[in-house]
Amino acid sequence: MRKFSIFSLLSEARKAHQGWDRQWRDPEPKKSYDAIIVGAGGHGLATAYYLAKNHGIWNVAVLEKGWLGGGNTGRNTTVIRSNYLYAESAAIYEHSLKLWQGLSQELNYNVMYSQRGLLLLAHNLHEIKNFKRLIYSNRLNGVANEWLTPEQAKAFCPPLNISPSIRYPVLGAALQRRGGVARHDAVAWGYARAADAMGVDIIQNCEVIGFLRSPDGNISGIDTTRGQIRAARVGVVAAGHTSVLMERASLRLPIESFPLQALVSEPVKPVFPCVINSNAVHAYISQSDKGELVIGAGTDQYVSYSQQGGLHVTGHTLDAICELFPQFSRMRMMRNWGGIVDVTPDRSPIIGKTPIPGLFVNCGWGTGGFKATPGSGQLFAWTLAKGEPHAILAPFSLDRFRTGRLIDEAAAAGVAH
Repeated sequence: MRKFSIFSLLSEARKAHQGWDRQWRDPEPKKSYDAIIVGAGGHGLATAYYLAKNHGIWNVAVLEKGWLGGGNTGRNTTVIRSNYLYAESAAIYEHSLKLWQGLSQELNYNVMYSQRGLLLLAHNLHEIKNFKRLIYSNRLNGVANEWLTPEQAKAFCPPLNISPSIRYPVLGAALQRRGGVARHDAVAWGYARAADAMGVDIIQNCEVIGFLRSPDGNISGIDTTRGQIRAARVGVVAAGHTSVLMERASLRLPIESFPLQALVSEPVKPVFPCVINSNAVHAYISQSDKGELVIGAGTDQYVSYSQQGGLHVTGHTLDAICELFPQFSRMRMMRNWGGIVDVTPDRSPIIGKTPIPGLFVNCGWGTGGFKATPGSGQLFAWTLAKGEPHAILAPFSLDRFRTGRLIDEAAAAGVAH
């Protein structure tokens, strides 16, 4: 892998940038690997990278039925934060947030991480109590969070409308100053490039159609549209389509998949300095480095594997955005899209072993997947390499739905789902 630096950029500038190598190879699948990762999104690519980097397992394949980063990784609103309610959630998201801070340097790839601060708006007495409880819980878990009055919130984010006469008046806000955003495509590309440089095979247009089992019931490989591939360890990181894949292994998981919509405006000069979430109106907003306003909604209220959604959902979201930020009411929306979020009954992920020996799963992130990318990949790689869950991941095992030790993060999820 050729290292990016000011010197390499200047060198290529003299040659009209015609000398750059491909960012990653396009190999044919081998007959066998030490481990296979199903899903070439951020989590899957990060898992492969850390398997090679931290555990010396280089003979790894990452399989993707479409193109690299073409699923939720390329279809989300890029919010990063760690202000979750329960200690178990705070541990994994805070671990991930710390990795975000040095990720561009580690990957030698600019992931455009911007630590600009995140505000959770409170619109009623119930949310005031909830967010203050969240702040106290965060502080107990070593996660910085603070309460702002409406006036302080407007000082932090000048476009915010704090008039008491609007439908959902702003009564205060919880601020995590270390929250922010990153460039979703760059995260996938950075991990892909770094993993490929360590010998990981990234195989696109290769759909998994079945799982191979040995006589003792253990996983022995997978069947794909490009032939059978052998491996004793398989990690499924397929987001909204995890339930479909697990059914092919005769395993049913407690997850549902919903469309989650987002949209972006025409680009404008810098006008929005932070990230704002509003649970009550199911809307969140930030501004990209290109100048677009990136707006997210709540999930559609029906299960689906479609990457589209109902127009009324985005209409409701824009109504709320225009009330909270009246100056945006004349801006044009340029495009919208949907992702497929996989949701568990307690709105927390499932990461770890399955009842099938050799088969591991990383799913159920709901709307929290992108922000957890580095931590999820690093800890899931540890679990695949050791065969046992990392201590931070142990509470998120599939077994919790049998024991009843759930981690109910619905109130801290940022949007309703």
